[in-house]
Amino acid sequence: MLSVDAIDLHYGAAQALRRVSVAAEIGKVTCVMGRNGVGKTTLMRAIVGHQAISSGRISFSGEDISKLRSEDRARAGIAYVPQGREVFPLLSVKENLETGYAPLKRRDRYVPDELFDLFPVLKSMLGRRGGDLSGGQQQQLAIARALVTRPKLLVLDEPTEGIQPSVIKDIGRAIDYLRQKGDMAIVLVEQYFDFARDLADTMFVMDRGEVVLSGQMKDLDANQVQRLIQV
Repeated sequence: MLSVDAIDLHYGAAQALRRVSVAAEIGKVTCVMGRNGVGKTTLMRAIVGHQAISSGRISFSGEDISKLRSEDRARAGIAYVPQGREVFPLLSVKENLETGYAPLKRRDRYVPDELFDLFPVLKSMLGRRGGDLSGGQQQQLAIARALVTRPKLLVLDEPTEGIQPSVIKDIGRAIDYLRQKGDMAIVLVEQYFDFARDLADTMFVMDRGEVVLSGQMKDLDANQVQRLIQV
């Protein structure tokens, strides 16, 4: 579904990514881990088209999307839940969800009922403003908004950051459900090893803009991964 091949990315004279290669498959969770500042968010922004790469190639469903604008990637089926959630604070929960209609054809512009099965709290808060929700509720809203677009690839940048444990479990169950449905690939940036270990099929560990360890989660040495991601 997604193939990132030896990409470099620069911020001015500074190189943020160095020949990074990752891949994500339908029905699988691909986790990217690493300490703060190693390039994880930059990689996600490159995948979704928010940051231009300097060299290399990003392919989606067999097509080179390296030069596609972010909105065209969204129409192609890539959905992004950014770090910090970025819900619209003055819009209601219902209106936030409806912003996911933008890349959809008219016939698909509705909120699927299964989103309220995944995140029941949202159904009771449709009229509340996004900015009035707790951090955990905003995170659930941000994920649901991305799912409104019916993505083939869901990119989640640290969905557990600053979230209470009960909501972290809800988010983990939602990700596992989406994986088991088998109709999308999921790329997850995560800081918490236990959360990532329980969900990841494949893991890529980054350091200083490079992938320094990768493989099937079941085959990786958990102690080695934890040493690499420790601050």
